[in-house]
Amino acid sequence: MLCRRICRLVPNVSVHMALPRQGVNIRRSMASDTAGTTRFDLLVIGGGSGGLAGARRASELGASAAVIESHKLGGTCVNVGCVPKKVMWNAAVHAEYLHDHSDYGFEVGNVRFSWEALKTKRDAYISHLNRIYRNNLDKGKIQNIQGHARFTNDPEPTVEVNGRKYTAPHILIATGGQPIVMTDDEVPGGSLGITSDGFFDLETLPKRSVIVGAGYIAVEMAGILSTLGSKTSLVIRQTGVLRNFDSFISANCTKELQNSGIDLWKNSQVKSVRKTEQGLEVTIVTKDPEKKNDEEKISTIQEVDCLLWAIGRQPNTNGLNIDLMGLETDERGHIVVDEFQNTNRPGIYAVGDVCGKALLTPVAIAAGRKLAHRLFEGKKDSKLDYSTIPTVVFSHPPIGTMGLTEEEAIKLRGKENIKVYKTSFTPMYHAITSRKSLCIMKLVCEGKEEKVVGLHMQGLGCDEMLQGFSVAIKMGATKADFDKTIAIHPTSSEEFVTMR
Repeated sequence: MLCRRICRLVPNVSVHMALPRQGVNIRRSMASDTAGTTRFDLLVIGGGSGGLAGARRASELGASAAVIESHKLGGTCVNVGCVPKKVMWNAAVHAEYLHDHSDYGFEVGNVRFSWEALKTKRDAYISHLNRIYRNNLDKGKIQNIQGHARFTNDPEPTVEVNGRKYTAPHILIATGGQPIVMTDDEVPGGSLGITSDGFFDLETLPKRSVIVGAGYIAVEMAGILSTLGSKTSLVIRQTGVLRNFDSFISANCTKELQNSGIDLWKNSQVKSVRKTEQGLEVTIVTKDPEKKNDEEKISTIQEVDCLLWAIGRQPNTNGLNIDLMGLETDERGHIVVDEFQNTNRPGIYAVGDVCGKALLTPVAIAAGRKLAHRLFEGKKDSKLDYSTIPTVVFSHPPIGTMGLTEEEAIKLRGKENIKVYKTSFTPMYHAITSRKSLCIMKLVCEGKEEKVVGLHMQGLGCDEMLQGFSVAIKMGATKADFDKTIAIHPTSSEEFVTMR
């Protein structure tokens, strides 16, 4: 995860010198050689979710460890990602429920929302989490090194931070990713926009917002801003959002965005941005896919307070000097690793978003811990299983998805070996509300035994619903196993065990 940390140095701690043995928690000491290079058993570059998890687990197994960070501990997730995003989403859900109060018999007077009050409490919570991470490093006797790390050209892998050198037989790169920034060369005036990082710096609720992108970050940001009262436009290059998701989810989410009042600009791209006295003027070019000619429609959105680029993320390796180590990277700059998180350079590993696979906080945490067990507990087969990973998009309503999409399953296993079950209904919550949203569900099953290889849903409660089903799917559940399970009534989740 993206390393963003403001932290303090942790004093050196004298500890016993011993080789770690499986099942025995004996700590090795750090030491300095004659050249002034400080040595550890494990050196972690990046204080985000994956790096911290790996360092803490290594320390518990008896290794001396250090974490290098230049900004706030916790990485993207804690500081400018999952955690503050969920706080904002929770606030947006409150706004949605306010619309339903009268339908449930509550008379509610004028309700005023304060972005400023919410931001103050949210930021205080994040600062509290930063302190917890610092305390956890202290408790684990893990040295916290503040600054930017860069590899040197020393004979053995070594990094330099603020003029001091550090090395270890095991160096873990966990520097995460960062939002792609639109430059003025790519789009004139593009630098006038912000990214998801900048969203959390907004001091007030924008009156007029334009979000550019069709991925989950764009969907989440647009939903939050619109629901909290900002007039919001979402600019997408094609006809739907979340195109990498199951088509059932993509189509429904696109429809829900439009139903919620978001102005969806399909087949469109931002051509230029200009600053005026009233705000930003965003010029958009739209192509009609039905027409074979190159005819374009030019439109402008006036008085924009917030232009947010959500056009993807890139690995955070700038200034790290990974080229000095000869590390292999892919076409997008992600560090290439094998199934055990090994890079092509012995003794150097990578986990998390910097690897470009399954960009999720729990994935980075699990990979970091598995690596620590392999390196310091002798579990040579310890590695993360990257298959069937559950994930949630905090849209309105939320999306839960796991495993293969219908399209992927057919491509991999053949259409004749795949059977799909799906349903669409109005949740009971909306039975008496004027505001409506659907709940859609799909099971993708494979073979004669109908093993469940994919589960996809969007609707109220789907974010909390997925975890239990993901355990069953990870264990190899079949459609028959679902059918044998007694339904919990009346709930939306019961639909998964009553599908025909």
